[in-house]
Amino acid sequence: MAVSVARGCGLSMMCKSSAQNNNGSHVLDASYIRRAAQLADKSAGFTSPHPNFGCVIATSAGDVVGEGYLYAQGTKPAEVQAVEAAGEWCRRATAYLNMEPGDCHGDHTAVSSLIKAGIGRVVVGIRHPLHHMRGNAIRALRSEGVQADVLGEDLQSKTIEEALKCCCLVNAPLLYRAAYRVPFSVLKYAMTLDGKIAASSGHAAWISSKLSRSRVFELRGRSDAIIVGGNTVRRDNPRLTARHGGGHLPMRIVMSQSLDLPEVANLWDIVEVPTVVATQRGARRTFQKFLASKGVEVIEFDMLNPRDVMEYFHDRGYLSILWECGGTLAASAISSGVIHKVFAFVAPKIIGGKDAPSPVGELGMVEMTQTLNLIDVCYEQIGPDMLASGFLQPIPDPTPVIPSVNETSAIDPMVLPYESSIIFFYKTWDPYGALSNFSPHPIQMLDESGCYITWSSVEHYYQAHKFIGVKDTAAQDCVEQIKSARSPEEAARMGRNWQRQRPDLVRCDWDTVKIDVMYKALKCKFSIYPHLNSMLLATAGSVLVEASPHDLFWGGGREGEGLNYLGRLLMQLRSEFLGESEHPHRPLA
Repeated sequence: MAVSVARGCGLSMMCKSSAQNNNGSHVLDASYIRRAAQLADKSAGFTSPHPNFGCVIATSAGDVVGEGYLYAQGTKPAEVQAVEAAGEWCRRATAYLNMEPGDCHGDHTAVSSLIKAGIGRVVVGIRHPLHHMRGNAIRALRSEGVQADVLGEDLQSKTIEEALKCCCLVNAPLLYRAAYRVPFSVLKYAMTLDGKIAASSGHAAWISSKLSRSRVFELRGRSDAIIVGGNTVRRDNPRLTARHGGGHLPMRIVMSQSLDLPEVANLWDIVEVPTVVATQRGARRTFQKFLASKGVEVIEFDMLNPRDVMEYFHDRGYLSILWECGGTLAASAISSGVIHKVFAFVAPKIIGGKDAPSPVGELGMVEMTQTLNLIDVCYEQIGPDMLASGFLQPIPDPTPVIPSVNETSAIDPMVLPYESSIIFFYKTWDPYGALSNFSPHPIQMLDESGCYITWSSVEHYYQAHKFIGVKDTAAQDCVEQIKSARSPEEAARMGRNWQRQRPDLVRCDWDTVKIDVMYKALKCKFSIYPHLNSMLLATAGSVLVEASPHDLFWGGGREGEGLNYLGRLLMQLRSEFLGESEHPHRPLA
């Protein structure tokens, strides 16, 4: 989410001759791992959230024969793309991966593609940061006779250290999320040379240059959400879009304790992108109803503070948050320990004024010995401005203690990660994430004409069926665009947006048939893939809960108030499969 890896790490493809001149195979390994990280960075922000994966395949002579990067979870893995590009050159070649494969538990496509292609060696930059995935791919490769090495675990050097840093930067949001259980948060602000973010009157347009603002749009496009406070809404009336840069439109989040917000604001227009307002429980009930009538989601907290808000959005599956708030909220977020990195745009301007606001409010520090020092500070000139960036908290160490057990030993993937009568799942990186309708498992379903149609995921099928059967060319166009969406996240975004913007295109019986549509798709998915069927049956005796804190229909809701229809359907399907297992000749689909 931070500055692109290409900028933050100074990445460049090191050619074969350069590596050979250093006379060390580890230098060659490090150079290709850097290249894999550079490729992985291309997907940042296009469809979020998901880890960023890149793959480079090189022959023993050092020639690159295949490359690829994961566009989004649910699309063709980077390893598969690289294998397809390399073709027969894969035999006894080396595959370089910036991070150990494992975007969805229960999906082995990436590892299988390397094994089937005849790859002789795999070099991984860093192990997967999620414990239930860490080491799985390495064990699988080694068990098939593939040499699998983790860069830096047997040798240290400056070159290796720089390559590993690039791998950490490109997946910093996931590393922070896994270590701290809050989204990776960046505080961004623009200030004058004398440290002011606005004039005494509050006027702030424009402090930084157009080039700097373009960089901000890029940062927004690489984020899951943008946070502002009530003062920013009242004073600036921002749109918080990622125009001019980035791959997707991040969610807009407003934190307001009193909910003293204007009725007319750009953020209440949710045609292009949703807005969530976080407030204190009981604040201005009438205004909450007004926001709801605009389609703005309101979340109440017993005590509104940055830590609780970030823990909530962690549970909601967010990886990266960009804070563009004023000094008061910025100080509160820093004090709460939820800000991990700072981007400060400094313009060569002086405005003065003792009452002019500064980027960070009161932190309670009275001596310079109490200052918070940034780590790994970088400086970059952007037009007339200077961008200073650095980490408030170090990037979590992705290197675990080397296990003493033989890594080729078998581990039962069906063993529950904890003893519980309730199994929660939500995002596809969860231990039971393959139960999600967003998992990367295509399904084949009969259409109205009796022909089999392949859908990229259950979510593609579900969203398209909102518009199937409507006698309108616009509805038919919606179906085709959803069908061709490159990821489940994109399909969901398309379907929800069109449902909100063009309710006339939604089939009139949708509310009564949507449960049946989802059930048919789920049944097909768990019938096609034996390992998913085994995963589902292994949950027998446990209650399945789709742990979305904001979806009160398919999910369990924030405090268990949701209807959990997805969990119910999976339990119904599990019971059906268990009943059918007594009749082996009976078809499952």
